[in-house]
Amino acid sequence: MFAPVTEDAARTRTIETAHLLLLLAPALLIILLLFGGGLLLGSLQALGSQPFTEKSIFTFAHFIAVLTDPDFATSFAMTMYIATVSTLVAVLASVALAISLVRCAAANRILHFFLQIPLTVPHLVIAISLLFLLAPTGILSRLCSFLGMTAGAASFPLLINDTYAIGILLTYIWKEIPFITFMILAVLKNSGPELDDAGRTLRANAWQRFYHITLPLIAPSLGAAGFIVFAFTFGAFEVPYLLGRTYPMVLPVWAYKNYADIDLMARPEGIAIGLIIAAIVICSLLLSQGLMQIARRQREYPG
Repeated sequence: MFAPVTEDAARTRTIETAHLLLLLAPALLIILLLFGGGLLLGSLQALGSQPFTEKSIFTFAHFIAVLTDPDFATSFAMTMYIATVSTLVAVLASVALAISLVRCAAANRILHFFLQIPLTVPHLVIAISLLFLLAPTGILSRLCSFLGMTAGAASFPLLINDTYAIGILLTYIWKEIPFITFMILAVLKNSGPELDDAGRTLRANAWQRFYHITLPLIAPSLGAAGFIVFAFTFGAFEVPYLLGRTYPMVLPVWAYKNYADIDLMARPEGIAIGLIIAAIVICSLLLSQGLMQIARRQREYPG
């Protein structure tokens, strides 16, 4: 049960929140104008308002055209596949890594150093590096050919611009594992080893301690981090644009292609796709915020 919050404590928290919002007001106003204004103008164009043409009719025709396009389902499925697989693999790897880091305290500094490297490298740099490394004429292909493992570039497996988006998945997984790991690690370090020691005292094996103690403890933070990663990978553009296939395109790339088309009449459909992406991303972030609130309550009132 959560500890009761007194009236004075609630009033103090309200005053602190209001003070924080007041300090953040200038930055929030700029973000609201830039993001909110762009979203509003984009929505108007997607709904038929075209300032540089004579047509300005309120209509959902552009959204209907996108949703009924035969390629939409394929692009949506590819986008969901990349976002879901990369998130799940990153989550599973991060859980194992965080638990290992807690147990291997002596190697924490070295492992922390290597984990921080992906956080400082932009996604685009990682994508270009993988392009040079995994392309049929890349470094790995030439090394395999030199060692006699392959007959040449033609026999090297396709890992870039491939059907299963392996290059894209590797980029996202390598980049997002440290982010999720550090979130889980903070929870495990904050909780301490007492609960796990209690499970050992009750003769619970490693799996039972993980399932009944560790997993419920990290679940809110893990879910929040997972939804954040899913939202980012679902709406990201540069990595699929560089490492993905021309067909099927993921939704962000399809939106960009339509928006950058020389035919201005294609732009509203590109914006409509972008708004669909934004709606899914916002829903994911809202779920993440809800789970983060639960995790925060667990830290404040562990009883």
